Amino acid sequence: MLSPINVSLESLNLITLAPMLIPVVGALLILVIDIIKGGLDKSLYVVLSILFLALDFSALLDSAGIFSKDGIMLGVFDVMLVDGIAILAQFIIVATSILFIPLALTNKRFHEFSYPEFFALFLFMISGFQFMVASDNLILIFVGLETASLALYTLIAMHNRDKSFEAAIKYFTMGALAAGFYSFGAMVFYALTGSIEINQIATVLAANGYADIGYVLVGVVFMLASFGFKLSVVPFHTWTPDVYEGSSAAMAGYMSIVPKIAAFVVAMRIFEFLIHSGIAWLEVVLWVLVVVTMTAANVWALVQTDVKRMLAYSSVSHAGFVMAAILIGSTQSNSAMFLYWILFSFTNLGAFSMLWISRQKELPGYQKTDHSFEKFSGMIITSPMAAIIMAIFMLSLAGIPPFALFWGKIYMISSAVTGGYTVLALIMALNSAIAGYYYIKLIVYMFMKDPIVSNVDNNGKLYVANATLALKSIIGFAIIGTIFAFLAVDPLLEFITAFVYNSGY
Repeated sequence: MLSPINVSLESLNLITLAPMLIPVVGALLILVIDIIKGGLDKSLYVVLSILFLALDFSALLDSAGIFSKDGIMLGVFDVMLVDGIAILAQFIIVATSILFIPLALTNKRFHEFSYPEFFALFLFMISGFQFMVASDNLILIFVGLETASLALYTLIAMHNRDKSFEAAIKYFTMGALAAGFYSFGAMVFYALTGSIEINQIATVLAANGYADIGYVLVGVVFMLASFGFKLSVVPFHTWTPDVYEGSSAAMAGYMSIVPKIAAFVVAMRIFEFLIHSGIAWLEVVLWVLVVVTMTAANVWALVQTDVKRMLAYSSVSHAGFVMAAILIGSTQSNSAMFLYWILFSFTNLGAFSMLWISRQKELPGYQKTDHSFEKFSGMIITSPMAAIIMAIFMLSLAGIPPFALFWGKIYMISSAVTGGYTVLALIMALNSAIAGYYYIKLIVYMFMKDPIVSNVDNNGKLYVANATLALKSIIGFAIIGTIFAFLAVDPLLEFITAFVYNSGY
């Protein structure tokens, strides 16, 4: 007769689950409130979402305190892994989400924000991303990935335009393909090692001396394809511009930041131990993917006629730039990756928020798309403050000093040089110069072209049609972070490095 297995609550270390469960509880509460009394104002759900995200952030601070005292924590039968990288990634996920939610409070009534389900799905999505980064168990990563992805597909479709439905279907199709590749890759690694935990997989493969290298490469190929889709790496990027165009500008800005940092962390856990094992083939493939993604996305961005599509290709290029950190695989490059993405979060969310406040339901005759370059002609005359703010975001994305992303680019290129990737560092610098052209193209339209007559007639109200105090506050916060980032770079890098150094990656 088998003896019963006794599991104590203390051994489960349930505190590791707290940050993920808080948004789940918030989502369920929103749904219950809607069942009891429907038709409540969206501002209630915005406040509830921010409240639960603030509680989530507070729980993360507690986890950070415990981590700094006790080191890496495992929990719930060791499927939860709370290390420095997990905590840093969750800080970015939750902080960006707190900045995103008030963007629902626009002047005009947009379809999706009238549904409490929007806010519930948003909180479920955040919980999924948190599970992804706080585990090295391939099954739990998959569950978190699909929880977040399924919620995100629905959020895109809720924008309620033909292009939104098209975008959601494309994203769903590509996401399903990526999920299939991930599952197959995980199956291969399990067959080789008998484990689904990344650290254990690394240990077993190293002990075997990578005897089954052919099968390892099969698993790596499927994992690369899966994360290629999630990170918009060329040639898996084709869904990105269409999905960004079909989404609301606010959601597009959010998608360019949060899903990618979650995917970067998982890719870091999976690929870095393989690169450190001396698999030259993987190193060459990653090198090519990084260079091609940066360069091709920049070339495509050069020829865009719509600002949102230009920013979509720009996001693909930035993802390629940051993917270099996984290739380099050093503590310095991993720290540079987090620094880059934090600074990118401020700037990119600010740029997309500027597009969001100028969102139109009815397009005038001269505009083929929502955010064509022509729409911004002569903006400095009709709406000077908005033009200056947008120009600062563009200069930051281009990496012009002293704005935020300049420091991210400098540290990333520096980590490439230190890691011995001098040619890669030169290519990264050249791509930054190419990118400057299409960012400055928008500035030329805003500052050097004559304004469209109809925009002069309405005193530039077009550019701030959806602006409310909440939206202005978010943009103000983003612009402060973009301009004065140089004051915080050193302490921020010190903070990041302390966590990355003690993570084991």
